Amino acid sequence: MVEYETIEAEEIKFGRNNFIEVAKKRAISEEGETEFISISRGYYLDDGSKKWKASIALPQEEEKRVEIADIIKRL
Repeated sequence: MVEYETIEAEEIKFGRNNFIEVAKKRAISEEGETEFISISRGYYLDDGSKKWKASIALPQEEEKRVEIADIIKRL
């Protein structure tokens, strides 16, 4: 079983009730721990709680994150 721990997260709101969350997380299992960056899209329910639609995990290696950020900036 894998447990996930959020180390740090920031949120960008857009549209009527949507958000993008960028977070640094840690996956903890019997085999060890791995840190990664996740980008998740979600929306707010009527009661203010969050519901997530989709998520992607980015590699921890800085050069790969810089390469991904450069591509996003160019698009």
